[in-house]
Amino acid sequence: MTAVVRIEKLTKEYRLESVTVRALRSVSLTVEQGEFVALMGPSGSGKSTLLNQLGCLDRPTNGRYILANEDVSRIDDDRLSEIRSKYLGFIFQSYNLLPQYTVVENIEVPLLYQGCRLNEKTRLRCVQLAQLVGLGDRLDHRPMQLSGGQQQRVAIARSLVNDPHVILADEPTGNLDSRTSDEIMQMLMKLNDAGKTIIMVTHENDIAAWAKRIIRMRDGQIESDEQNVRAEIRHEMSGAFSASLSSLLAEAIR
Repeated sequence: MTAVVRIEKLTKEYRLESVTVRALRSVSLTVEQGEFVALMGPSGSGKSTLLNQLGCLDRPTNGRYILANEDVSRIDDDRLSEIRSKYLGFIFQSYNLLPQYTVVENIEVPLLYQGCRLNEKTRLRCVQLAQLVGLGDRLDHRPMQLSGGQQQRVAIARSLVNDPHVILADEPTGNLDSRTSDEIMQMLMKLNDAGKTIIMVTHENDIAAWAKRIIRMRDGQIESDEQNVRAEIRHEMSGAFSASLSSLLAEAIR
């Protein structure tokens, strides 16, 4: 398999008045294409800091981060923004939808960041993604007209629109009830079975159980890194879903 993410001795330090906080302590990690990884750990363990590094939302103090064969540790802000919009998809606990935009318009947002001209072709892709996540009858609804689970489905569709190398999910079920959480995790499982690489932060063991690999952090370091054999049994390829997603994303829209 091909490594899509590789970090080498990554360190992140913050200065708080006269105190230096070492949020990450020489962390090394490789994630291969098609993996589904859960990052776990108590508050202050470094898992959110690591996710920010992986999302190119912050820069390391030391170490290297190789994303899609490019060292993004020291590139300038413009190139970093380009890499982020091209290679990464994001799913947040609070959905981060724009309240004035419809479902389709929210899914289009990453294309705007890429500098794409929005037209019938881009709209069709966004409509098809909305349909793929079960929102075909909600295309013109705005976030306040949707349930939490529906808003997270919009966020999932938005994370796919640029056909990213990696989807980063930060507590994707944190604001949802148990039944809706299962629905969202089933959706993420289908995306992974269709070949998408997912790295997810969670503090809930039942949510981490959906991932094929569980990494536990403590005090800015990786405490354990294990394959989740039980998840392998849970992941059954959804052929129709995989074919639909692959066909939808196959054609470039730039």
